[in-house]
Order: sequence, then structure tokens, then C-alpha cells
Amino acid sequence: MSSFCSKSNLNFRRKMTELQVQVQPLLNEHEDDEESQQQQQQHQIVVEKISNRRIASLDVFRGLSIFLMVVVDYAGSSLPIIAHAPWNGLHLADFVMPMFLFAAGVSLAIVYNKKVQCRYEATWKAIVRAVKLFILGVFLQGGYLHGITSLTYGVDVETIRLLGILQRIAIGYSVAAVCEIWLPRQTWKKEAFLRNYIWHWCAVFFLCTIYIGLTYGQYVADWQFNDLYTFSSLVSENGTTIHTVKCSVRGDLGPACNAAGMIDRFILGIDHLYQKPVYRNMKECNISKDGRLSEASPSWCYAPFEPEGILSSLTASVACIIGLQYGHILTELQGHKDRLCNWSFMSVLFLATGSILALLGIPINKSLYTISYMLVTSAAAGITFCALYLLVDVYGWRRVAFGLEWMGKHSLSIFILVTSNLIVIALQGFYWKTPHNNMIHWIVSHVVQK
Repeated sequence: MSSFCSKSNLNFRRKMTELQVQVQPLLNEHEDDEESQQQQQQHQIVVEKISNRRIASLDVFRGLSIFLMVVVDYAGSSLPIIAHAPWNGLHLADFVMPMFLFAAGVSLAIVYNKKVQCRYEATWKAIVRAVKLFILGVFLQGGYLHGITSLTYGVDVETIRLLGILQRIAIGYSVAAVCEIWLPRQTWKKEAFLRNYIWHWCAVFFLCTIYIGLTYGQYVADWQFNDLYTFSSLVSENGTTIHTVKCSVRGDLGPACNAAGMIDRFILGIDHLYQKPVYRNMKECNISKDGRLSEASPSWCYAPFEPEGILSSLTASVACIIGLQYGHILTELQGHKDRLCNWSFMSVLFLATGSILALLGIPINKSLYTISYMLVTSAAAGITFCALYLLVDVYGWRRVAFGLEWMGKHSLSIFILVTSNLIVIALQGFYWKTPHNNMIHWIVSHVVQK
């Protein structure tokens, strides 16, 4: 009997051991599931905290962008070194547009940091928002408001400018929003961040491939245009001058025969392009102080050109997607050190790649928004954002940047006031005895022209 009990106990212990071996993996799996759920809940809490509060450094970054825009717009004519580079090269003004696109991308990551419930609805809202921004840009920069030298308004719809700063931001915003809403992503893993958003980088590669293919592969034939705006001193009897530009090339990156200009002339129409391109400040154009071109200037100096054109909007959209990746780091990493390390790594990588491409022959050109320009300026925006994040959000120097933060929170309103010249027009409304004796006229005649 005792031997039977001992055998029974032995069999019972063996069965319990086997059962425990079978059940243990299930228990471990259940514990792993609970641990994974806890990590997801903690991450969701962090995401909600980020979405519920404004990132002060991002507002400061926007404010800095607006501040630089105001400075280069009003002081660029008297200080050419800070105005846009005539063609190749980088001046202070050439960093403003990439900063706007970068900020738009970061903001998108914060807006869509939660799982999108209805992709179609989210896409529709993003497109509507972009269309509103596009229409506002046409109103502000299309030619309806004539500037500080005239109080008149109105524009011929046959010559209205269709693209501009806000239009470019709208295009980049919509492309980045579609990528964020529709492209799949992997589960967050700290050690494999770039792999989690591999489809976003595939979109970047796709856009850059189209840009390179059209820039270097599109044949640009000879073309003609009418000088309707009397920029030339040679004007025919009917008030217009026909200019011929000799091209018949592929892959030219000069002002006259690049593929970007040809695409804009074909799709938008030459009358809807920017009528006073910055390349007129090149030495070849020999422009005088009163804005007139000499008779010896090449024919392309008289032609309009759109610096925010269709082809260059591809790489501008890439810049917005890059800002989106910086926003992912902000929303999905909790520690300041991890965020700064990832941002710094990406910025250095972009800066090195853009510099190498420039050395290999791809010029840094804002008007064409070349890949080297896009990478270098995106890196500069990333480094600037890192510095502001360190100063404002880490060290708490928020009071020092209060003015820039306020400008960032009201960036669109300030942009409208500056671009539409409403402040300038209001100041022109007050004069002494004659309309010419107003503050703006005095500044233009005594300060800017000197």
C-alpha cells in the first residue's frame, strides 16, 4: 500500500511537472502581453500629453522663421548679402522657406500622432486645409495687392501669379499629410526608428527620382516670349518686344534653359509666372539701380521665372516629409537626450550628404530647389530646432524667447500683414500736407534707395 501511494505520488508529481512545463510558456506569453500593453499605454499617455500641450520650441522656431522673413523682405534691398542669392549659393533669405516647410512637417506629426480612425475623412480635411492655404496665397501674392509704391489694387486674371510661398507650403503639407495618413508604419522600436517609417523614405526616394529624371532628362527647346512689362529699353511700336532664348539642351541648370522653367511655361503659362525673378541681379543681366536692363543683357534676363514652380515643389515636399520625421522623434521618444541625439544624427547626415552632392556638381540653388539645397537647408532647420529645443524646453529659457514664441503662435496672421503690406498701406494713409509726405515714402526715398 505504501509502495502504491509512493508510486501514485511519483506519477502525480510527474504529471504536475509536465503540466507546469506546458503552462509556463502560456503564462510567460500572457505576462509579455501585459507588459506590452503597459508599454503601449505609457506611450499613449506620453503622446496625449504632447498633443494636449504646445511645444514651446516649435512656436519659437516658427517665430524665428517669420522674423527672418520680415528682416530679409524689408532690409534685403539695402543689404544684398542677406537677400536671396541671385542663382547658385546660399544667403540668409534662402533659409526661410525650408524652415516653413520643416515646421509644417513637425506639426503634422503632432496632429496625426494618434491612430487615424477614418483615413478618408482625415485626407479630406487635410486637402481642404491645403486648398484654403493655396487660395490665400494666390490672393496675397498673385498681384491683387500692388505693394508699397501704389495704393491701387486689382489684377488681370490673365496675368495673375498662380504659385508662391503659401502655395508651396500647401503642396508640401498635402503630400506629407497623405504619406502620414496612408503609408503603413511598423510598431515603434527605439533601435530601429528609420525602419519603422521605411515607406516614408520610399516616398522621398520616389519624389527625388522624378525630380532628377525631369531635371537632367527633359529636353528644353528654344523658346520665345513677349516682354509686356517694358523691363527692356528696347520696346517695339506696339509696346512689346519679342525675345528668343536659345537652348536645345538637356540637364542645364542655368536660368535660361532649365527644365523647371520649361515645365512652368508649358503648364502654367509664362504670363502666370513671377515677373521679377531674383536672377536679374546676376552680373550678366547688368540691371541698373532703377530696375531697368541694359540693351546688352541676355534675352533670358527679361523673362519671368517662378521660384516656387511645379518641378521644384517635388523636393520642397521632400523637405516637409523630412520635418515629419523630426516630428515622429518628438512624439515617440520620451527623453530629451534620445530626441536630441536622433535629431543631431539626422541633421549631420543630411548636411554631409548635401555638401557631398554640391561638391560633385549639383549646385545649391533655391530657385530650382535642388537636392543639395534641400538637404543642406533641412539640416540647418534641424540644427536650429535642436538648439531652440535645448534652450527653451530643456533649459527653460522660455522668457528670453517670448517675443519669437508669440510670433510663432500668430505666424499666419503676421505673414498676411507683411505680405499684403496692410501695415505699410495703413502708414501711407497718414501724410503731411501732400500724399508724398508719408513715413513709407520717406523711408523708401531716403533710406532704401541710398
